[in-house]
Order: sequence, then structure tokens, then C-alpha cells
Amino acid sequence: MTQGARSGPGRRIVLGATVLGTAALGTGTAAAAPAPAARSERRHGGHGGYRDLPVPTVIAHRGTSGYRPEHTLGSYQLALDMGADVIEQDLVPTKDGHLVCRHENDITGTTDVADHAEFSGRRTTKTVDGVAITGWFTEDFTLAELKRLRAKERIPSVRQRNTLYDGRWAVPTFEEVLRWAEKEGRRRGRPVWLHVETKHPSYFRGLGLALEEPLAKLLRRYGRHRADSPVFLQSFEPGSIQRLARLVSSPRVVLLGAAGTRPWDFVESGDPRTVADLIRPEGLKWIASYAQGIGPTLDLVIPRDAAGRLTEPTTLVRDAHARGLVLHPYTMRNENAFLPAEFRRGTDPNAYGDAFGAFAAYFATGIDGIFSDNTDTALLARADHVNR
Repeated sequence: MTQGARSGPGRRIVLGATVLGTAALGTGTAAAAPAPAARSERRHGGHGGYRDLPVPTVIAHRGTSGYRPEHTLGSYQLALDMGADVIEQDLVPTKDGHLVCRHENDITGTTDVADHAEFSGRRTTKTVDGVAITGWFTEDFTLAELKRLRAKERIPSVRQRNTLYDGRWAVPTFEEVLRWAEKEGRRRGRPVWLHVETKHPSYFRGLGLALEEPLAKLLRRYGRHRADSPVFLQSFEPGSIQRLARLVSSPRVVLLGAAGTRPWDFVESGDPRTVADLIRPEGLKWIASYAQGIGPTLDLVIPRDAAGRLTEPTTLVRDAHARGLVLHPYTMRNENAFLPAEFRRGTDPNAYGDAFGAFAAYFATGIDGIFSDNTDTALLARADHVNR
């Protein structure tokens, strides 16, 4: 990835792999040596930092959430052992202001909180970004209380095998992840890259639990606040990214949902622009004034028709690159239920389809990276793409 005009299609790839049976069983501390590089080819104009990451960059979505309960140290460790280039964390706060790694502040489906009688009275209904949700929420727990819970598989009907690991790991704080990344980086002799999202930042700011300032403080404490630091900061709210841009110099990515949606901070401020406006050249120019990349849903790169099949790619990749922005779209998963219709195999929605075919279609558009629940599949697909 690079800021400014792209100067060429140069690529390099580091293919790391390990078999599932030997990595991150138990505490997830087993190490696997990466396989030799299939090709060593840097992008033209790379000068350190994110510009020198392999392209397409493989971003481990919530860790290896296809194989372990998401946002656990076991999930992150397995992603790293497999060879992921970057590992994602989503951040929400506790009642006492600690940042913890959960995809949502509603922890009903990702922890065993419902099994804790002492917390039964914490179940409540809240409206988060305009949506009423009933459950248990991180902002109602101190960190000490949250540490009494154990993580579990979020979608057990789809990923039944992941339930084997229910209860094995606690909910990690972001500082614990930073310490883990430092330790693993020293052991491997190279930095561990992170992709860090602020979740519902306007909602939490309204509660007096702002995310950006404590995040920036931690980034400075662990030396990840510079433009060449091994971290991306991401958010679906452009205002959160603008706020972070004033606090740290770390690379920043604006996440983009469906074309007809509006970022929640736009809703609150009365900004009428939709995602469709932001992906036009003038919108991308505005994003490029404070961010280095965008994280669009894959449907903004290649839309699907009414039958769920891929249509023709949009001009988003070309237009974003023209503004010096890198693209990290989301999310590739192996299961039929998540794949474009032409890549589904058989009738079981939970069975694996032709994920390699889908990866090939998306990589052909020139995207700079991709979020995937299945790091090993993504790495093999990248090797196919680079060596074709």
C-alpha cells in the first residue's frame, strides 16, 4: 500500500503456513516457522511502513475467526502462526475505561455472560447507532468483572468445530494484545502488524467513554503512533478517523458499508452524504485529506446481482488509487453462505465452497488487501494470484 500515485504493479509475497493441528491448540503459544517466500518482489516506491507490506495484504479478520472464537489471543496467535500479514482488533470500552477486543459491545453471543447468575441483572435493552439491542454490554462491566467471563464461538450453527474452544480464553484488553505483539515481534525478528477499529465511537463518546484518546495513549506508549508504525487505525465513522489523525500519525483507513447507508456520525450531525457519495471521486479526495486508505465492503468492488452472482467490477479501485488510497475490502469467508452464488458448492450453506475462485475474482480487481476469516486459504489464494 502507498500514499500518492501508484507507480507500478510491483508485488512481493511472503507465504507462511502451518497445519491447524499444530498451532494455537491450548493457549495458542506454539510457533510455526513460515514457509519460504514464493516471490520476493516489493512494490515500486516502497519506503518502509505499510508501503512494504505484501500485496495483496492478508488481514486476519478478528484473528482466525474461521477456526477459533473471534477476538481471542488464541485466534490472533493462530493467524500469526499461519502467516497473516496483519491481524485485526475491534475495540470497545469497559465501564472503567479500559479498551477490550470485541466485535460489539453486546457480549451476549461471544461470551458466557448468560451463565453467570451474578450478572443476570445487567441484561438490558439499549439503542446503539439507532438499533435497539437486548443483551449484556461491555460498558456496564468493569474490567475486573469482564475478566470473569470466557469467550465462545459467535456463530456455532455455522462453525460447530469452533465450539471446541469455548471457555478457553478470556476477553483480551488491547494493551494485552499490544504486549503480545511486542513479544511475538521480538521472537520473530519482525513487527506484528495490527488493524484496529474503533467501534461505535459516537455512541461511546456520548457515554463519556471516548475511544480515540485512550487508544492514542496506548499507541504512543507502545511506539505505534508514527506514520511508519506497524498498525492501521480504522472506523466506519469518518469523524473518528479525523480525530485520530489529530492525535497520532499512524496509518488510517475509513471503513465503508453498503452504498445506500450513512456513517452514524453523519446521521448524528445531519450530514446528508451516503457511502455512495464517499466513493465518488470527490468523496475519495475528501477521505484522502485525512486517511491513507478505505475499507469497503466487497460488494462496492464487485456488486452482486439479484441471484447473488458477481457482476462487473466498479471503478472504485481505479478511483481510490488515483487519490493515493489503498483498498482493504471485507470480508472473505470459506463457507457457501458467505460466497457469491457462482462459487457455492453443494446445498449445505455451512460447507466450504470455491473460496479460491472468489479470491481470484477479487484479487483481479487490483485491491491492495483483503480481510479474511481463513488466513491459510487467503495466503494460498494470494500465491496463486502472484505466481499465475
